[in-house]
Amino acid sequence: MLYLIGLGLGDATDITVKGLQAVRSCSRVYLEAYTSILTVGKEALEEYYGKQLILADRDMVEQGADEILKDADVTDVAFLVVGDPFGATTHSDLVLRAVNAGIPYKVIHNASIMNAVGCCGLQLYNFGETVSVVFWTETWKPESFYDKICKNRAAGLHTLCLLDIKVKEQSIENMMRGKKIYEPPRFMTVSQAADQLIQIIQRRREEGEELGVTEDTVCVGLARLGADDQTIRSGTLRQLASCDLGGPLHSLVVTARLHPLEVDMLRVNSEPDALKHLRMIDSSTYTS
Repeated sequence: MLYLIGLGLGDATDITVKGLQAVRSCSRVYLEAYTSILTVGKEALEEYYGKQLILADRDMVEQGADEILKDADVTDVAFLVVGDPFGATTHSDLVLRAVNAGIPYKVIHNASIMNAVGCCGLQLYNFGETVSVVFWTETWKPESFYDKICKNRAAGLHTLCLLDIKVKEQSIENMMRGKKIYEPPRFMTVSQAADQLIQIIQRRREEGEELGVTEDTVCVGLARLGADDQTIRSGTLRQLASCDLGGPLHSLVVTARLHPLEVDMLRVNSEPDALKHLRMIDSSTYTS
């Protein structure tokens, strides 16, 4: 049996009772180590679970899945994922490989950013398509996430932006030379994501384009959801560009139409004057 087990968002104790029982029954336990991170390291998980963990990086999961599935038809193997097992689409491939190999599988769910984001006060059914915001380079500055945010806002829907994680990444130079030398881990902050969005807004304004998002659009920055020191900050995009929310992981929400209850919840964690640009569309709807 292949078990895909969600670990939740905070630390070792966020695993479910069912998930922990499954982990302890498995002969091999892999920890997926590239789509997200917990606030504690591998050693803390091993101590709490009572099991040795095998780190599974992107190469192993996407190119060496056979190693993970080896003997899973006759023994139990666990694949641990921070958040929920299907929070990242890459894990569907592992399930399909198991099915094609005749290996039974079981999913044990847990909380993920996709539902925990509701703690900021925005109602989950008012969210549109989730987007990923990637680190720009000197030669690669994609803007597709901005267009998706605008599309969501045009429909009155908030946008959850998942911010880039660079773990075990190689520089182009080392990749070309075939050197297995990896760059230090990098985790995009809310301020970095807000700054990239503002650069897009400024460029498109100069080109005379009608803007779907501005520097005064109300947004929410989230950091380390599920941890004891989680941080939530609502403010304009401009304000969040200069906000320090501490260590990783960060996420950003760009709001759209707001119910009065959502506005009241945003005020709980708002920057000074963050909501002064809100305007009423009708008696029960605000926007920025």
